[in-house]
Amino acid sequence: MSVPETITVVAVHGAWADGSSWKDVILGLEREGLRVIAAPIPLTSLEDDTAAVQRALARTTGPVILAGHAYAGAVIAAVNGERVKALVYVAALAPDQGETVAQVFYRDQPHPQAPQLAPMLTALSGCRTMASEMPSPSMRRRNKSHYRRLSRGQSR
Repeated sequence: MSVPETITVVAVHGAWADGSSWKDVILGLEREGLRVIAAPIPLTSLEDDTAAVQRALARTTGPVILAGHAYAGAVIAAVNGERVKALVYVAALAPDQGETVAQVFYRDQPHPQAPQLAPMLTALSGCRTMASEMPSPSMRRRNKSHYRRLSRGQSR
């Protein structure tokens, strides 16, 4: 399938990642001649995250393909725009029309051997997350630096 050169792919990260998680995908698509950006989302609410993707879309021109990983599947599903030509779900949530993220998670009974996740409130962000899934401060700094380079078009 041929993709028009004027199309931009906007990649949206999941809940326990940032834009740098798309590095290898971005580089591969760029080698194929596509324009690709990673849209940072604040992970504060679905509404805030959707607004962040809308802001990323405003920085592009022409048709757009939105790609979402994990939680970001719900985010890209909530983005409306005439320029959005396709949604790509990469191991992502795909909510039905009007379905919430929580409803997606509780559609079916969990597998009996699935780990029991116990959310905790983090004092700094107020976001619910698993302590074992929190990246270390040095990892966050490295990812942030890497994402800045990618957003400026620098691959290394």
